[in-house]
Amino acid sequence: MSDLLNHYIDEITALLAKVREEELPKIEEAAATIADKVIAGGRIFAFGASHSSLPVQDIVYRAGGLMLINPVYGPGIEALTTRPTTLGSQMEQMPGYGEVLFRNSPLKEGDVLICVSVSGRNAVPVELARCAKEAGIFVVALTSYKYTNAVDSRVPDGTKLLDHADVILDNKVDPGDAVLSLEGIPQKFTPASGVTSTAILHSLSAAIIEKLLDKGFSAPVFLAANLDGGAEWNAKHMAENADRIFYMN
Repeated sequence: MSDLLNHYIDEITALLAKVREEELPKIEEAAATIADKVIAGGRIFAFGASHSSLPVQDIVYRAGGLMLINPVYGPGIEALTTRPTTLGSQMEQMPGYGEVLFRNSPLKEGDVLICVSVSGRNAVPVELARCAKEAGIFVVALTSYKYTNAVDSRVPDGTKLLDHADVILDNKVDPGDAVLSLEGIPQKFTPASGVTSTAILHSLSAAIIEKLLDKGFSAPVFLAANLDGGAEWNAKHMAENADRIFYMN
């Protein structure tokens, strides 16, 4: 069997072990505050641009997932659907777009914003987090300390995502994200942040569910629609929580 196959799994396993050892207290801290915000009437939103949108998509409208997590999608940067693909990467760097995105979102004081950006340097996620924080919104940043500390900000004010967060969750990847190397290839390859970021967000969702139940509050969770009764279960609980769900409009 290829040594690279084993090496990649080893690298991912090691990073996830670091997440468990070093990030769980912060994940629990974030979950406790988010649960309190929800009980007080706040709503949960999550944002990521380009590849950083993928971990967000994995916790939205997902079997076994918390129904209350709403995606904030920026047209042109919500995934990898923009053509040419390079345009989306350039749009994420555009100053001003994050502010416009915030003003056109349902976000308001008392809400929660989970903002994902591996490098934490690009204008849109930084501006969105800054606007949210200034508006009295609880901001959870999911980024990489190593990566963001190795690069310069692309925001006119020189700040990065971690400068506008109440809680910072570290996905543990190195600058450049990739974890494998091979003679004949000048740069590392095969990224890791998709795995670690997604694991962190699912862990956060699980902790929010637990905290809500501990406080005697309901935590509506999706039942797989491919299981008998799943569609009916989901429709009932989505209707009961319609005031906190925005992705059906």
